[in-house]
Amino acid sequence: MSKLILIIGSNGQVGQELKQILSTYANVISVARPTVDFAQPDTISSVIREKQPKIIINVAAYTAVDKAESEPELAKAINATAPQILAQEAKKQQAFLIHISTDYVFDGNNCRPYQEEDQTNPLSIYGQTKLTGEEGIRETYNHHLILRTAWVYGTFGKSNFVKTMLRLGGEREEIRVVADQIGSPTWAKDIAETIAKLIPQLNSEIAGTYHYTNSGVASWYDFAVAIFEEAQQLGFPLKIQRVIPITTPEYPTPAHRPSYSVLACAKIAEILGNHPPHWRQRLRKMLQELLVSS
Repeated sequence: MSKLILIIGSNGQVGQELKQILSTYANVISVARPTVDFAQPDTISSVIREKQPKIIINVAAYTAVDKAESEPELAKAINATAPQILAQEAKKQQAFLIHISTDYVFDGNNCRPYQEEDQTNPLSIYGQTKLTGEEGIRETYNHHLILRTAWVYGTFGKSNFVKTMLRLGGEREEIRVVADQIGSPTWAKDIAETIAKLIPQLNSEIAGTYHYTNSGVASWYDFAVAIFEEAQQLGFPLKIQRVIPITTPEYPTPAHRPSYSVLACAKIAEILGNHPPHWRQRLRKMLQELLVSS
């Protein structure tokens, strides 16, 4: 693969997986802060004009969901303004733009998995800014692929739900976890591998918005229980004895979260030729990798 691929946000969970996967067979340049700072739009334009990539993968975002409620302008700059600038620069270079978005663009009132064309209605600043970022890309440049995903965790990065549960489970005998928010836990490596599979197929016909998560559904409580069950079988040092299910009102947060944010993935499965693997299976695989790397 001779086309130059630029990964923006390469220090994140998905970005680091992408770097590892793509660099084995593609011409890849990966950048992160401070080289590209989405709070400083000029840095976006300058790096794209300098590198002249043919494929741009944006996995950078402001993802501190609760903190965004008190930093709306920063969240807007990174999640809303910067992606549109990316699209403008991609258009000038005639580069294909892949952009990661989120299930938080929905309000959670559905009783079936969300389709790509379903009505959006974000409940939080984070969700609102991510939706504005999507809209900016669509208005600016047709040669894009927006990939919405959810409940992302991985071996890279300091903080995600799996790593937090492992840390708390090693310190405490009892943990309370919300049981009335439903979604699909998704391994960052699977997102990266999906993007890698899509790259050879990129053209005007594939452009658009897609959903990708691991298959199956769970509450945060279900997810936590599974983490501890799998981790104990693998020999992680844990003190945890009880996981207690609680309601969202019992664990108030600054940002409102969708109570149901399962994404329908049939559209992307048709392109990939297979359905995403089940979240529990991939959780086990991630924990095995984490154990080896720790």
